Amino acid sequence: MARSRKAARPLSRRKTAARKKTVTKSRAKAARKSARAAAARKASRPKRVQAVPAAYGSLTPHLIVSPASDAVAFYVKVFGARPGLMMGGPGGAIMHGEIKIGDSILMLADEQPSMGPGPTRKSPKNLGGTSAGVMLYVKDADAVYTRAVAAGATGLMPPGDMFWGDRYCQIADPFGHVWAIATHVKDMTARQMKQAAMTAMPPPPQA
Repeated sequence: MARSRKAARPLSRRKTAARKKTVTKSRAKAARKSARAAAARKASRPKRVQAVPAAYGSLTPHLIVSPASDAVAFYVKVFGARPGLMMGGPGGAIMHGEIKIGDSILMLADEQPSMGPGPTRKSPKNLGGTSAGVMLYVKDADAVYTRAVAAGATGLMPPGDMFWGDRYCQIADPFGHVWAIATHVKDMTARQMKQAAMTAMPPPPQA
């Protein structure tokens, strides 16, 4: 009788292990089913639209250039821009275009007189000037300035160290837009900038 009890013990342990394995499989199966159901519910819910699209910042410059396709080629060559969305119009014009320079998007378009009156529909050359400009930070302002002038831009201010901590210069691109190009070289406090500005600025003329 003692022998039969001893022989029964391993069998009992095997049954217990089998039951535990069955329970574990059932739980795993239930967990997978629950996860699939949750994923299906999530996928069926309408996605929340972001007020500011992830690819854009809160503020995006928009330039009127003519011809816009030539401007895109210039910005690619000089600033390393990456072309994005391009919406064509009559005669091969770009109705709306986007390029990315560094981490920022710049929008541009050809002149579109048929869209209505207003200076925003004219390029700087046909408008007779521009009252706005674009500020661009780069790793090497001197190199970008040299490359821009070699590609047809007009140098307005050669690179120089400024009192606010930037290596700074200005160009007018071949389409009439003014670009300020800078490399930040020194962190300055507001007090330091004020003191440096007083030193850099010429004294007022004597009455």
